[in-house]
Amino acid sequence: MKRRLLALDSWLDHTFWRIWPAASRRWDGVCAAFDTFRARGWRRWLAELLGEGLTLGAAAATLMLALAVPAFRETGPDWLNRAELSITFLDRHGQEIGKRGVMQNDGIPLREYPDHLIKAALATEDRRFYQHFGIDVAGTARAIVQNARANGVVQGGSSITQQLAKNLFLSNERTLERKVNEAFLAFWLERHLTKDEILKLYLDRAYMGGGAFGVDAAAHFYFGKSARDVTLAESAMLAGLFKAPTKYAPHVNLAAARARASTVLDNLVDAGFMTEGQVQPARFQPATPKPTAVASSPDYYLDWAYGEVRQLAQEGAFRGHRVLVVRTALDGPLQRHAEGAVEQMLRQYGDQYRVDQAAAVIMEPEGAVRAMVGGRDYGQSQFNRAVDALRQPGSSFKTYVYAAAFASGKYTPDKVVTDAAVCVGNWCPRNYGRRFAGRVPLITAFAKSINTVPVRLALDVGQKNVIEIAHRMGIRSKLDVGRALALGVEEVTLLDHTSGYSTLANGGRRAPAYAAVEVLDSKGDTLWRHDRDSKPPQQVLGPHVVAGMNRMMVAVTEGGTGGRARLDGYQVGGKTGTSQSYRDAWFVGFTGSFVGGIWFGNDDFTTTREMTGGSLPAMTWRDIMTFAHHGLAPKPIPGVPFNPGRDAVAAAAPADGGGAPAPGSRNLSDGAARTLQALLVDVAAAETAAARADAAAGITPVGATR
Repeated sequence: MKRRLLALDSWLDHTFWRIWPAASRRWDGVCAAFDTFRARGWRRWLAELLGEGLTLGAAAATLMLALAVPAFRETGPDWLNRAELSITFLDRHGQEIGKRGVMQNDGIPLREYPDHLIKAALATEDRRFYQHFGIDVAGTARAIVQNARANGVVQGGSSITQQLAKNLFLSNERTLERKVNEAFLAFWLERHLTKDEILKLYLDRAYMGGGAFGVDAAAHFYFGKSARDVTLAESAMLAGLFKAPTKYAPHVNLAAARARASTVLDNLVDAGFMTEGQVQPARFQPATPKPTAVASSPDYYLDWAYGEVRQLAQEGAFRGHRVLVVRTALDGPLQRHAEGAVEQMLRQYGDQYRVDQAAAVIMEPEGAVRAMVGGRDYGQSQFNRAVDALRQPGSSFKTYVYAAAFASGKYTPDKVVTDAAVCVGNWCPRNYGRRFAGRVPLITAFAKSINTVPVRLALDVGQKNVIEIAHRMGIRSKLDVGRALALGVEEVTLLDHTSGYSTLANGGRRAPAYAAVEVLDSKGDTLWRHDRDSKPPQQVLGPHVVAGMNRMMVAVTEGGTGGRARLDGYQVGGKTGTSQSYRDAWFVGFTGSFVGGIWFGNDDFTTTREMTGGSLPAMTWRDIMTFAHHGLAPKPIPGVPFNPGRDAVAAAAPADGGGAPAPGSRNLSDGAARTLQALLVDVAAAETAAARADAAAGITPVGATR
């Protein structure tokens, strides 16, 4: 072996000794050859610049192409024929409450649109549309300069082709990646379509507010006529919607819509498409939209319901049907009362507490959402604070801590614990009154919202177990282990938080919030029903946990921090919550019939003026729930002895306009509501048939004229 190793070493040494001189000679030859290309002086600097430019350009092109690959995957063979959902929403009694999705008519050829409508769109959105190659370089540069001078976004630089690419393939997120994808897709559209085809698609697919897509659908929605017949003033108003359809929608803000239309008329003159004399009549007689039949719409609720139905459609629940009628759990009178209650509280107490936003969710214990208020004014902000806002729940999160403690088997509501100083590292929580109560039962600690006790409980049973219980009960946001977890520093949404409390109201079953009760196709055939096709509720809490928690929940309203939420004649359980520095105030509670969550705070996270969950949130909860329970017999809360008093039978609900069902039918079950709806449809059909028969026989109804 030794000899063999020595032989191998000798061979390696000899081989490298022979290879190295040969390789060195060849390298010298290569260097000599390249020396003949050596540039000096200005030629050298030019070569260096070109070389660096090619290198950086190749790297940038590779990066942009990599960013654009996901967008190009959207351009499948059927990209032009993809159908979007078109949904008509009904309330729980079958009355129409709004539409979402595509209201679109692309059956009008481009040549049949009025010339002034096309010119208004081009003058406002893309004057060089027929000259550029998909991206208006000059227009983009001009927009950058204008925005820099104004220190903000005052002018857009996207061409019509880019906007169409965004509408067809991309989302509205403002990111560099989306802009790169948009540019590549604009080139792609210019390569595959003519200019007229791109313009036609843009006019047909752009969102114009009010659920209308395309100028013809918008013309019918706002003016009750075809786009073929709109006047110059109406064309200017329609063209003004491309920029911000919600902000400039004439049925929402007529003054803003007319001001925007005037700007469009200015653009027509500036672009040289029309003269000042030609646009003057439209200035003196601005367009007026037709009266809107529905004065208000539960838009926050509809936006959330539309997202739910879209998710079901993506899962294949509707077997490919795209035109749908969805009966929801919405209670119209309760929805309007909830909106009014929130606005009333903010007007009356907003300045006093330095708060300007609120949200509310009212649902049945099994998850059907009856009402939702996502903010103070949908016209000013479409952000749904009930569904999308993550806020600190404060002490209302203690419910999950106590539930985890009871589930561990170590604790009951009557177990005595010590309210004394406790520290986790260098953090030592204090109680609201900055005093300690000594030895107290857990039910008292919960009702008085003592802070040290839930911290001790979370440390004893384990914070991971608390997080697990919260997720099992309905919290979907991410919760992290931390020293202040028990005091509600992790963020949740109002909808999830209310859904979590529903678990206690229904006996321990997880109750995901839902809007859609029944989905029909365009012919009226049932495609999906929640009671038939959704997953059965899952039992997540044992009976002893529910009974113990509900005893403590009732104690909060009967002798604790939630006293302002009490309802005469009804058992009420709930919990107040106030986050750090008074940024958020909550009350989440329930009776045997309904669960409700109320949040007050500010969008910019500024502190309120010492507002607690037992003040405005509890007062608003009581106002809304008082209306919700009119005409409704009390039902017991699971696990709590029920002893209704003489006020057990509530008065009938007051009449509420808008064609709502009779008050006595407001709180029917879904099955009863569906039966009532079918009966009403049959009665209406019978009346129509009888009227037609009378007309055919020449019989004039009493009080009618011929």
